[in-house]
Amino acid sequence: MVLNIVLFEPEIPNNTGNIGRLSLASGCNLHLVKPFGFELNDTRLKRAGLDYWKHISLKVYDNIDEFYRLNPGKKMVYFSAKGKKSFWTIDFEDDLFLIFGRESSGLPELITNEKSHDLYKIPLFSKHIRSINLANAVSIVVYEGLRKLNYNK
Repeated sequence: MVLNIVLFEPEIPNNTGNIGRLSLASGCNLHLVKPFGFELNDTRLKRAGLDYWKHISLKVYDNIDEFYRLNPGKKMVYFSAKGKKSFWTIDFEDDLFLIFGRESSGLPELITNEKSHDLYKIPLFSKHIRSINLANAVSIVVYEGLRKLNYNK
């Protein structure tokens, strides 16, 4: 697989379903870190992912500690409105982990402080908005990564 999409404590099943569908379309792995704001058998999750859900490369973790323990030494980048660097400056590489936070509050401050050197943002060009939808954010980053990695299929 090319990239790894990581959702830290996702809350909205429709977003996760859409991101699951995106992960399959883009050849990415999907990693979900509990707790979730829904059950994996939620009909809204399945509806957003359509009948593709069974084909998704999915890994589920009980918490962030388990995620880090099972993925030692992996290159990871984090996304937050608190980031100082634009995602356009990321040096994408195969097997890179793209870590996104909760829809309501983003990544915990402990992570954004500890990983500030690997913290990126998606530029917003209006002062009237704080963030964009999580599924849209993941799509933007994944396809920019594929473009930079020259996956022109």
